[in-house]
Amino acid sequence: MAGIDWRKLYATNQAALARAGVRPSKRLQLAALRTPGSRATSPAGVERVSTAVTSSQRALVHVPRRLDATQPAPLVCMLHGCTQDPATFAAATLMNDAADRHNFVVVYPGQDRRRNAQGCWNWFLPDHQQRGAGEPAAIAGIVGDLIAPNSQFTIDPGRVFVAGLSSGGAMAAVLGACYPDLFAAVAVHSGLAYRSATSMGSAFDAMARGREGADLQDDAALPGIDRNARRVPSMVVHGTADQTVAPANAIHVLRQSMIANHLAAPETCNHDAEDPTSSWRGQSDGGHPYTQSQWTDANGTLTHELLMIDGLGHAWSGGAAGGSYTDSHPPCATAAIWAFFATTSARAAGG
Repeated sequence: MAGIDWRKLYATNQAALARAGVRPSKRLQLAALRTPGSRATSPAGVERVSTAVTSSQRALVHVPRRLDATQPAPLVCMLHGCTQDPATFAAATLMNDAADRHNFVVVYPGQDRRRNAQGCWNWFLPDHQQRGAGEPAAIAGIVGDLIAPNSQFTIDPGRVFVAGLSSGGAMAAVLGACYPDLFAAVAVHSGLAYRSATSMGSAFDAMARGREGADLQDDAALPGIDRNARRVPSMVVHGTADQTVAPANAIHVLRQSMIANHLAAPETCNHDAEDPTSSWRGQSDGGHPYTQSQWTDANGTLTHELLMIDGLGHAWSGGAAGGSYTDSHPPCATAAIWAFFATTSARAAGG
C-alpha cells in the first residue's frame, strides 16, 4: 500500500458517506498515521484500495480510536447485500459501534458495479465459487493486505472473521468454504449455502425454495481436503418471514457447514442440525420472538449457532432505524454475531 494518499481516499469515503445519508462522527475523522512503536491508532473510517486481483477493489476500514495499535486486534470482514455499498452497510448494521465497544477492526469490501449492476456479489457463478479466483480472491486479498506484517494495521491473524447479508451472506459462505485457513468463523445473515446455485436462473430458484441436497454433497461442502482444510465455526441468522431468500436456506447453510467441519475435524465435530446441544426461545421488549440454538464440539467449544427470528423479513435484525435493509427491532444480529465470533475464538484458543 506504499504511496497511497490516505487523505484523498478519505475525502472519497466522506463523499460516499454523504450519499448514503450518514452524518460523519468523530470516530470517522482521519486519524494520524501510526508510526512504529506508537500507540496511536490507524486511520479510522478510511477508504483504501487493494490491488489483490487485476482490477482494483475498494474497501472501507473502520478502526476504533481507542484501539491499542501495539496489540493485535480481531478483524471482522462485512459483506453488503444487493443495492448496498460499504458505507450504507456500515450505517445499517451499526457494526462500527460494536467495534468501538469491543475493540476490533472492521473492513467492508465493496462490489464493483461493473461486475454486477445491482451491487450483488456473484455468489451463484462458478467463476466466483473457488479459491484463488474472482470475487473470493479479491476479498481474501483485501483481508490479506490488512493482516500482512507490513500493514498499517495490527491484526491478529487467528481472529479474522467474515459476515454478510443476503448476497453478502452467500459470499461469506463461499469464503468459509474456500478459505478455511483465513477465516476463523463465518456468519451468514439471510444468505444461501455454498454452490446452492451455478447460474442466475438457479440462483432465483434457490432463493425461492432453497436447494434441497446442496448441503448434503461433500464436494460442495468443502472444495478439497487439503493442507488448507480446518474447521470453521458458523452462525446462521434468518427471518421466518423472509420472502426474498426462503428460510429453508438457513438450514441448508447450517447443515453444509456441519458437513465441512466433520470432514475437516471428524474427531471433534459430528453434529446433527436436528439435535442442538442447547436451544431456547427468547424475546426482548419490543422485539421479535426468536429461537436460538447452539451446537458444541466434543471439547465443549461452541461450533455452530442458529438464530431464527419470528416475523423478520429480508433485513438485518436490530439494525439502524431507516437503514438499508434493516429491521430495528431486537434481537440485534450485530451483537449476536460478535458474541459468537468472540466466544468461538476464545474457546478455540483455550480462553
